[in-house]
Amino acid sequence: MSTDPRVALSVLISCLEEHLSAVAAKRGAQDASISAAFLAVADAYEEYEDALYESYEEFLPLTVVDEDDDNDPYDEDGPLQDSEQ
Repeated sequence: MSTDPRVALSVLISCLEEHLSAVAAKRGAQDASISAAFLAVADAYEEYEDALYESYEEFLPLTVVDEDDDNDPYDEDGPLQDSEQ
């Protein structure tokens, strides 16, 4: 059973709003609510992209980056500087 793209988009928007709320209410560098919201956005994005492809054979111009990617130019504190890479 495929998901309606409009429903998946609505879920994605809701997850983005929850992420913004979590970031705005941040309680420290290791706030678990931000990590949970981040993962919810990533999951909802992938669900939306899958629904979009199933219904219209179209993709989005963005990709979800795997957190375990060793080539990631970001660390926990943000982008790495050229001298850090």
